[in-house]
Amino acid sequence: MLHPLKKRAAVLLSISTVAATVAAALASPVTAAPAAGADPAAAVPARAALRWTGCTTPRYPTLQCASLKVPLDHARPTGRQITLALTRVPHTGPTSQGPLLVNPGGPGGSGRSLAGYIASALPKEVAAQFDVIGFDPRGVGKSEPTLDCAAGHFKPVRPDSVPLDEQTERANLDRVRSFAESCGSKHADVLPYIDTVSAARDIEALRGALGAERISYFGYSYGTYLGAVYAKLHPGRVHRLVLDSVVDPGGVWYEDNLAQDLAFDARHKAFLAWVAQYDATYRLGADPAAVERRWYAMRDALRATPAGAVVGPAELEDTFMPGGYFNGYWPNLAEAFAAYAVGKDPKPLVAAYQRFGAVEPSAGNGYSVYTAVQCRDSAWPKDWNQWRADMWRTHAKAPFMTWNNAWYNAPCAFWPTEALRAPDVTNADLPPALLLQATEDAATPFEGALSMRDKLSGSSLVVEEGGGNHGIALSGNKCLDEKVAAYLKSGQASDATCPAQAAPKPATATRAVPPSAGGAALHGLLGFRG
Repeated sequence: MLHPLKKRAAVLLSISTVAATVAAALASPVTAAPAAGADPAAAVPARAALRWTGCTTPRYPTLQCASLKVPLDHARPTGRQITLALTRVPHTGPTSQGPLLVNPGGPGGSGRSLAGYIASALPKEVAAQFDVIGFDPRGVGKSEPTLDCAAGHFKPVRPDSVPLDEQTERANLDRVRSFAESCGSKHADVLPYIDTVSAARDIEALRGALGAERISYFGYSYGTYLGAVYAKLHPGRVHRLVLDSVVDPGGVWYEDNLAQDLAFDARHKAFLAWVAQYDATYRLGADPAAVERRWYAMRDALRATPAGAVVGPAELEDTFMPGGYFNGYWPNLAEAFAAYAVGKDPKPLVAAYQRFGAVEPSAGNGYSVYTAVQCRDSAWPKDWNQWRADMWRTHAKAPFMTWNNAWYNAPCAFWPTEALRAPDVTNADLPPALLLQATEDAATPFEGALSMRDKLSGSSLVVEEGGGNHGIALSGNKCLDEKVAAYLKSGQASDATCPAQAAPKPATATRAVPPSAGGAALHGLLGFRG
């Protein structure tokens, strides 16, 4: 699902591809019989052992890297092969519960950096029991081939996302159609195989290469759907299953995006109410409705004169959308808002765009995979009149990002590959799964977690009551983190409620690291707009 297009230089934990020390921890080759209920098309022949070599960083001194060849088309296992890039933090305890695969969402998010984070964020006695495995899904990051459909697709200043006239609508339509055509032209050979089911079959190939009878899985956002699809195909291969910020599997993907529009608007209103609470700091008004009017007045002004010649209305939405994912960004966003609306200074707004909204070069890969997966996974309307009617109806209730989100996904109206049918992830053959969900999450609204819990028999749901962040485990909420650790250790869980972390306060002059710093680190690693 969605996650902000932001520069990650300050938070992404880079992984060196140069082997500093060689740690020859070789898994044994394995030929595994398909698990009960497994997808017969995904049967994987025996594979050579993975060769792990050191790719340490100062933060993660035991990190290792490897690569794995998998079929481009799993129905033709001896045909063309592609490469998945992997990382690992090996278990250190005397006994092991096997691999714990981690995924940051997206689709399009790179998971290599997440392995080190998860291994260090879990209690030592729990992390010691698992080989924490990160991976770049097919098409992503260091995996090969990589997708990059159209350089400069998000170059500012874009047309206003809200098509108030035919000319603006046409400009946006031309832009998204061009992206779809470019993707079809550049990647025609791989686009039919960039989808969630294929990625789930890659996970099964990875399990075989790891020599593991079963694997555990920890996925955020879109990663919850990927994990549920893998579990549907291979329920007997699942040891532990943690799903955080849960995709509604019944809305993949057009309906889920419409639901997001309403939830993001509510979350944006929560941010504006927070700004009003601190009127003494920001001087934007003590009435949330008045603050909202000033935000939309800023948007109107930027339509006429983009800030710094780079922040127009679409870029403004890109800048403030990350606040819907993580309230730790609210103080910075409020400062930029106040500087423009009160101080008549556009420079902090431009700086906020560069930090939160601007697209770094590598983001072209993430967005390309995002569209390739979502457009292929399930059917999207091909009649633009349906999009137009649905978006205007939703925009009337939720103007903050409905049209921005529409254009983000609109290449699917023109996508060059045939759509698949999303699998039903209903599953009565799994061990108990653990789901975690904030009640006010915008990117994956709460109802999706209820739907997933109903579909995964025996699963438990831990609710962060009043929380609005997306990606909540291992980000500083002690109650949630303890429940995740206990589940990974024992496999046992039950429904529970945890209080949300306190809302942030305006930034101080000293810029001290806030209590939510763990959340900021996690959100720098989560998947591409999701």
